[in-house]
Amino acid sequence: MLINARFLTRQATGVDRFAIELLQASASAGLLKGAGAVVPAEASLVTPAPTGLPVRHAGRHGGHRWEQFELPALAGDAPLVNLCNTAPLRHRRQVAVIHDAAAVANPQNYSFAFRQWYRVMLGSLMRHSRVIATVSRFSADELTRYFNAHHHGIEIIPEGGEHILRLPADPTVFERLDLRGRRYVLAVGSQSLNKNFAAVLNAMSLIDDPDIVLVAAGGGNTRIFTDSAVQHERLQRTGYVSDQQLRALYEGAACFVFPSFYEGFGLPPLEAMCCGCPVIVSDRASLPEVCADAALYCDPDDPATLAAQLRRVLGSRELTEELRARGHQRATQLTWDRAAREFADLMDLHFV
Repeated sequence: MLINARFLTRQATGVDRFAIELLQASASAGLLKGAGAVVPAEASLVTPAPTGLPVRHAGRHGGHRWEQFELPALAGDAPLVNLCNTAPLRHRRQVAVIHDAAAVANPQNYSFAFRQWYRVMLGSLMRHSRVIATVSRFSADELTRYFNAHHHGIEIIPEGGEHILRLPADPTVFERLDLRGRRYVLAVGSQSLNKNFAAVLNAMSLIDDPDIVLVAAGGGNTRIFTDSAVQHERLQRTGYVSDQQLRALYEGAACFVFPSFYEGFGLPPLEAMCCGCPVIVSDRASLPEVCADAALYCDPDDPATLAAQLRRVLGSRELTEELRARGHQRATQLTWDRAAREFADLMDLHFV
């Protein structure tokens, strides 16, 4: 088995986190014996390879050119594993993990060139790859809807969240952000409009308690955070935070909110559950599937529903403790160890 490890040569995204944690859990369980990984010859590793996985530098080119034209030859007859949405278009003896159909389902969020390439790429992968996998039943349905795939032929490997507990919490983030002793609501995500931070800000403006602060961790978007009548004095943006600082923020938050419009899986709510943080999420896309009965739900188009759920959590210690307990239970059902076993079963089924 050869793993396309191009993701190790760039700053890790949420999709890359899936690949890194899946492979690390697989290696720790002894499920990658005989496997190797390959990256372009001139590329440097930005993210360390999972322990026990040998990485080879090979080829003459980089980027998409390397992936499309050199990677299939490097794989030869070995099964080729691609975990991060892209793969050689016409290579058959491979697994391609496609995390969502966002660029097709929500074209307004992407450039014309990107969404056209994405549509062509996914269409070709769906036709030619031996195995297509994804991270949720929702994403399997989306791929079926937009690419005429057969749902029963799409494998599902759910994600895990326990990586957030690997390192101890770093409480220095509370001093840096002046949060010591203060109650706060936490939101985590990229600067994408899809993450719907605007709804969080509008919901906070409907909360009567002026001492409740909104902490936003992740990339910022000035169009959201400055062009609104929302009470900005209650918004505290963190800038970059390490996993240790993020764990501390999860553990200290009164509530975690994630009113995203579209998610192939939605990792932050599961991380929050691992850390014992009550969770409120959107009632859209994969989030009900991932969070089940361990979260409260809101309409992402209606900030008033988010505000109502926030009031429930902020005003009830009993509900807070119930959500903590449900979150911990749900987190035990979605782990990287489970994902590694399902990945190993998938490989045995299709390539042994």
